[in-house]
Amino acid sequence: MRSAAGEVLHFSEDPTIEVFRPRTTYVWAVGHDRAPDYWFPRQCPRAMAWVGPSTTPDDQARIIGPGSGSRVHAVEYGWLNAMRTVELYAYRLPAEPFELNDAAFVSTTEVQPLGPPERVGDLFELHDEAGIQLRVLNRLHDFWAEVITSTLEWSGIRLRNARP
Repeated sequence: MRSAAGEVLHFSEDPTIEVFRPRTTYVWAVGHDRAPDYWFPRQCPRAMAWVGPSTTPDDQARIIGPGSGSRVHAVEYGWLNAMRTVELYAYRLPAEPFELNDAAFVSTTEVQPLGPPERVGDLFELHDEAGIQLRVLNRLHDFWAEVITSTLEWSGIRLRNARP
C-alpha cells in the first residue's frame, strides 16, 4: 500500500472518515517512501531502521544482517495478535495542500480523501512483499539503543507503549 504520484496517504483503523481536519495544528500524511512506517496498528510501538547514504557496511551487517535487505522493522511479541487482526485502512489524499515537514507531510487545512479508504490487508504480507525484514522481540528498547547509535537511518513510533 503506497501512494501514487500526486497523492499522500493517511493510515487509520477508522474507515468512516469523510474529511480530515487538523488535529493539534495539522492533518498528517506520508509519502511513498514512509508508508511502511504505518503498516502497524496505531498504538503499536515499533522501531525501524534502514540503509542510508552514510550507513557503514559494518552497521548494516550488525543490525540488519548480512544478505537481509536494506530495511528492518521491529515490534514486541505482545503486539503479534493485533498485527494479525487489525483492520487498517489507507486514505489517499491529494498532495497539493501538504508540505513536507521532516519525514511527514502536513496540512493546516481540511482535506477530503480522493475516494473511499482502502483496506490495507495482511501486514505481514505487506512487509514481505516490500522486502522489509520484520522482527519480533521481547523488548524494543535494546534494539532501539543499537539503532539510534548506528549510522543507519531510523524512526521510532509509539515507543512509549513499549515494554519498559
